Amino acid sequence: MSLAGKVALITGAAQGLGKAFAEILLKNGAKVSLLDINSAVGLETKSAFDKIYGAQQTMFISCDVTSDNQLKDAFKETAENFKQLDIVCNNAGIGDEMNWQRCVDINLVSMIRGTYLGLNYMSKKTGGAGGVIINISSMAGIIPVIFGPVYSASKHGVLGFSRAIAGASKAECLGVRINTLCPSFAETPIMKTLSSQETLGQFGGLKDIVIKTVAAVGIMDPSLVAEGFLQLVTDESKNGEVMYVTKKGIGYQRYRQSQL
Repeated sequence: MSLAGKVALITGAAQGLGKAFAEILLKNGAKVSLLDINSAVGLETKSAFDKIYGAQQTMFISCDVTSDNQLKDAFKETAENFKQLDIVCNNAGIGDEMNWQRCVDINLVSMIRGTYLGLNYMSKKTGGAGGVIINISSMAGIIPVIFGPVYSASKHGVLGFSRAIAGASKAECLGVRINTLCPSFAETPIMKTLSSQETLGQFGGLKDIVIKTVAAVGIMDPSLVAEGFLQLVTDESKNGEVMYVTKKGIGYQRYRQSQL
């Protein structure tokens, strides 16, 4: 799949992994709609991209992904501005064991909403030209972490939903591939609050375990995760795949095929 002239929409795109995903798409000729709740940082990111890739290659939309109306409007604005939509990345995510419902709303519910919106625009059954959706889970979606039970649950949900709907899309001949990306610890804003009382909530006593775990696993540069992301986007043989990315490299989590 060539990215020249393709249009992507990325949530949580102002910084961290979302920014890295946007940049690797831009480097390969795509146009990107940058969605983020942080308008100040989002506009700074767009300005920086404009200097390298040109102002017409990106647009920034302030968007709270937990708002059904805001996310719908962002998809509509993107499609109207760029006249098409080919790639959706549901990347927005937080770690918050204290306000755990917000964690589920952002990590899981908004991902489901974004996936269905992506299908509405790209499905060949609704007049679309096909495309690809990449949902961002985490290694915590494969191996649960004891200091983030709700975070782990939300990321397991991302993985399960994405695998199931990838199969449904194939069976229904929608022409949209859906893959899941599961990064380990990466240099993102989440890392700065990972061991904070606010993030850990009632599990604040596990702060030392968080610190030891991060030290043992290591922290990746987002650019490494972006390389895996690009592979899932461009390789048209990939559908329903679960890719993990750690400091040791990129691999695929294998599951037994469904008998249904």
